[in-house]
Amino acid sequence: MESMVNRHLTPEQFDTIKEAIGNILEALGDDPKREGLVDTPERVARMYDEIFEGMRYSNEEIADMFGKCFEEARSSDIVIVRDIEVFSHCEHHIALMYNMKVTVAYIPGDRVIGLSKICRIADMVCKRLQLQERITTDIADIMEMILKTDDIMVVVEGEHSCMSARGIKKPGATTVTNVYRGRFKNDPELRREVRG
Repeated sequence: MESMVNRHLTPEQFDTIKEAIGNILEALGDDPKREGLVDTPERVARMYDEIFEGMRYSNEEIADMFGKCFEEARSSDIVIVRDIEVFSHCEHHIALMYNMKVTVAYIPGDRVIGLSKICRIADMVCKRLQLQERITTDIADIMEMILKTDDIMVVVEGEHSCMSARGIKKPGATTVTNVYRGRFKNDPELRREVRG
């Protein structure tokens, strides 16, 4: 199988972004050729290549990429990874979603995933133009593909600069999204254990 790690923008995509950023700077009334901005279109294109990497992979490809598991690890204890720090960008304003923390919990069947892989999955899902609700669901979907169990819970909390820096301007307002599947869906005690 072709390596899926480190897919980058094509040279044509890179040039399109550079040109678009130059046009935006000019439309805002600045001079893209002035000293402080002359390299900005290239810097932004490089940044977009990095922070939107997840857009170049499907959930299935992310599951393949980070799906190495330890098998025969039979356990009914909950595995919890709390407070994974991530950031993303909302698809409505391309505004930063920040101070985000992801909690992922699952009850293993025959498979246990490495803890760092859970963090990598959360990172890659967030490297897309996103909705927080979709981030939560995408992480749960990928975990389910990898672990072959639906005993999964994902909680995402974060602030959105499209609410804090513009529009309603309410800094500090936090959005919380949850996905409960399998045993977590109908067992409030399990959910409380995950939330600590």
